[in-house]
Amino acid sequence: MQRRLVLALPLVATLPAVAAPSTALSSVQVLEPPVPMPGLNRSRTLRLCLPPSYASEPSKRYPVIYMHDGQNLFDAATGFAGEWGVDETMAQLARDTGFEAIIVGIDNGGDKRNTEMAPFDHKELGKAEGAAYLDFIVKTVKPFIDAGWRTRPEREHTALIGSSLGALISHAAMLWHGEVFSRYGLFSPSYWAAPQLFEATARAALPAGTRVQLYCGNREGGSMAGQTRHMHRQFARQLRREQLNLHIAADAEHNEAAWRAALPSALRFLFRLD
Repeated sequence: MQRRLVLALPLVATLPAVAAPSTALSSVQVLEPPVPMPGLNRSRTLRLCLPPSYASEPSKRYPVIYMHDGQNLFDAATGFAGEWGVDETMAQLARDTGFEAIIVGIDNGGDKRNTEMAPFDHKELGKAEGAAYLDFIVKTVKPFIDAGWRTRPEREHTALIGSSLGALISHAAMLWHGEVFSRYGLFSPSYWAAPQLFEATARAALPAGTRVQLYCGNREGGSMAGQTRHMHRQFARQLRREQLNLHIAADAEHNEAAWRAALPSALRFLFRLD
């Protein structure tokens, strides 16, 4: 678990680094310039994955899925430890089910990742910037995307997905911005880093129509599986059975390969594709 607190460590090598070839599909584009983050004195790159029919159906509008750690979503050349393969997953879902959505990947801030994705101050992670980071998504990124692309901007068509610390800040968004997002994918949530979420969730009145996918690997170590099950029980007191799903993958660890494998079924649940 602890290894994901820092996105990358400096490496000492005797040979020049060789860039990995890009694995992103042509549906993926990196938006330039980076978008300023009000209140945080920094900016952030966005990565967009458009649906297969986007160019050929100019009147069609699409749901939007916002995802953290944009560097890790589409391209092994930029991923921390591989990639989620979100572009391939969405292309396959379109072929299998007809479901299409715009994916907005929000790059993490490197050495700022720990604080930006922390909902509450933590002695190891530092002073939390999670509220400002979510404000950036809600007040800057979402209006920018809705203005520039053919989205379905309503809450019922808007999802937020993240892993590890990204799952924590997505969970916090459910409590703080439930009027904006209705579908949440919480992959390997590091609840040890924000135990306040248990009490905050118990006190919350989750908006109608909220859907939650909880996932973790049984080989992630520590208290991951136990805490995820505990949070599932907490959600089950507030959400109907059809609004909540728990997936504990027996042999999975804490990495992009595991999340990639779990993503298709999570999307099928969140968007009722089965």
